[in-house]
Amino acid sequence: MKKALLALLAVLVVTSCAFAEWKPSTTVSIIVPAGAGGNTDLSARVFAQYAKELSGCDFIVVNANGAAGSIAADQVLASAPDGHTFLYGHNLVNVANVAGITDYNYTAFKLGPTFAKDPAQQLYVNPKKYKNLDEFIKAAKEKPGELVACTEVGAYTYYEILKFQELAGIQLDLVDYGSNSDKIVGMLSGQVDMMPGAYINCKDYLASGQFVALGVPSAERYELIKDIPTFKEQGIDLVYPDCDFSFYFPKDTPDEVIAWYENIVQEMEKNPECLEAIKKVEMMPYYLSAADSEKHDAEYFNTFKTIADQLAN
Repeated sequence: MKKALLALLAVLVVTSCAFAEWKPSTTVSIIVPAGAGGNTDLSARVFAQYAKELSGCDFIVVNANGAAGSIAADQVLASAPDGHTFLYGHNLVNVANVAGITDYNYTAFKLGPTFAKDPAQQLYVNPKKYKNLDEFIKAAKEKPGELVACTEVGAYTYYEILKFQELAGIQLDLVDYGSNSDKIVGMLSGQVDMMPGAYINCKDYLASGQFVALGVPSAERYELIKDIPTFKEQGIDLVYPDCDFSFYFPKDTPDEVIAWYENIVQEMEKNPECLEAIKKVEMMPYYLSAADSEKHDAEYFNTFKTIADQLAN
């Protein structure tokens, strides 16, 4: 018993020392490149809540939507590298660069840990118009360039839809339609034929029969969306990067700051209540170290660039 208590004390001392080396001295701004209510915003708020519970520090979510995430990214790049401001999101800085919206990608930042994962966005249609993937592709081939697919040009879903078009042998009318709520209104009104969406934004419409999912562009089914077939299962070899939600800091942020955030995310993901909160926003708990997060971003950037280069030829 004595040895066990000494071992526990040693662990507590190491943990407290790791957190004591640096911690926020003022409110931390989590810059979110999306509006309120979506999966990016909601999962950032989960982090803010449980990070405060663990550390006693204050965190605030700042929504800075627009320009394929570059408004939020620019705000972080202009911030002091002191650990009190970071960008929270997935892939946007890489896609915006590939699309020519920005002249920087993930390498302009110092990567922190990854906190959560969302499957690559699914593609949805209105079942009053199309019952399944085959019906949608048939209609698109009969009316090339006429069926409307909403996206945000230069953003994450833009290259997903371009690749889907290529593999399905169709041509769609890609329209920059605005926020998720705008896309949903367009779908329900019949003005839009297809929309990409995160499960959290579409699950109620799916359950009520107002939406049908054409598929998910992943290599295999995730438990979170186990009832939605992959495109690979349906004969279309579309596998697109998942949404890994990571922390992006100003480039000169000290290593001790990154280590603090790695530690706190690891501690949070040992907390059953925090894990349940992540699942309640229809996402999956998913920790990566800063180094592994950077490796993933490099892989994702190369994927987006390869798609863009292939479609340009």
